[in-house]
Amino acid sequence: MDAYDEDSHARGGPDGAKGASHPDRDPEGDAGTGPGSGPKGGVSSGSGSGPEPGAGSGQEERAGSGGPRPGSGAEREPLAAAPDAPAADAADAVDVRDAGPPDQAPLPSPRTGVAALSPRYQTVAALALAVVAVAACVHLAMVFLSVAPANTVTKQHGRAIEDWVYPEFEQNWKLFAPNPLQQNIAVQARAEVRMKDGGVRTTGWTDLSARDGAAIDGNLVPSHTQQNELRRAWDFFVATHTADNRPVALRGSLSEQYVRRIVVMRLYRDDPTSREGVIQRVQVRSSTTNVQPPKWSPERVSDKPVYRLLPWWTVSSDEAAGGVR
Repeated sequence: MDAYDEDSHARGGPDGAKGASHPDRDPEGDAGTGPGSGPKGGVSSGSGSGPEPGAGSGQEERAGSGGPRPGSGAEREPLAAAPDAPAADAADAVDVRDAGPPDQAPLPSPRTGVAALSPRYQTVAALALAVVAVAACVHLAMVFLSVAPANTVTKQHGRAIEDWVYPEFEQNWKLFAPNPLQQNIAVQARAEVRMKDGGVRTTGWTDLSARDGAAIDGNLVPSHTQQNELRRAWDFFVATHTADNRPVALRGSLSEQYVRRIVVMRLYRDDPTSREGVIQRVQVRSSTTNVQPPKWSPERVSDKPVYRLLPWWTVSSDEAAGGVR
């Protein structure tokens, strides 16, 4: 083995000279193999007259290449920085995607509600809301004036207020009375019916209040009609009539018409005889029974019903023809 050969695994060139040094060796160490240079580590060669022919040609080839040798440190630095370049490019690509196209404007949010309608339907909706608002304000004003103390407005427009409120929207304070009602009042009715053969038949008494009570019992959501229609109509009648059933002012006549219409409608619906003919007249009575006190109370009251019998009312032609059914 040659004394100049420090790498035992170095391969020889075609001219017999040693190949390139190990990549980890210092580039300056290879320069010692050129002409006029001493051996590394102080070991002298066998001849000092001149360079070997093969060695000189190798230096000329390396000098003419115009760049560093493959194993030099000048080329290892770019290779060490190369793995960082793709990461930087990926970060730049993510930033570009997140930023979005610079020229694209954000999409407008979709319209909802009334704004989503066409202008014509928006106008219709606005008019409908205005009508509902005005009607609600008028109704609240009428109800307020009906329970308010006498004033200039009620004195001048009292008839219009009563026509609006009574009997459907009448207000009272019986729920807060110091002495609540302790009686059961049942409204009963009968009718004179003209049959198809021309005869007139009088029906038996029909307990209209009992039918409402049967419809309410066991019903979790009873209707307002079943609970209040007949009861409020009778209260309205009693409040506008004297003890001998004479009407008081115009409200008395209105209460009679209201009760009569309810009775005719109920008889046509519930009484079989009335459905077979045409009702000519109706008669109404009330049955009042005291609520019995508890057993432990020493108070004793009568349990016999007290009747209030009203005169016969002639049914008008539109009501007799079924106009209130």
